Amino acid sequence: MKYLYFSAQWCGPCKSLGPIMNEVSTHIPVQKIDVDKDYEMAQKYGVRNVPTVVLVNGDSEITRIIGSHSKQRYLDAIK
Repeated sequence: MKYLYFSAQWCGPCKSLGPIMNEVSTHIPVQKIDVDKDYEMAQKYGVRNVPTVVLVNGDSEITRIIGSHSKQRYLDAIK
């Protein structure tokens, strides 16, 4: 399992979520994806809002969290 963290440089909430996702990455791999640079990946997962964090197992989506939340919210989702 891993998190796909969809963000953009111009996104204010993404900037506040960045440090949280860095902390989460000590528990589960986190792949940061800039939606402006990797449009195909954002399109594949149907990302319409940033930040969006998608928990995947292989190519299968487990859960999706839209917006900026606490570290604990992301850790609870992997249990």
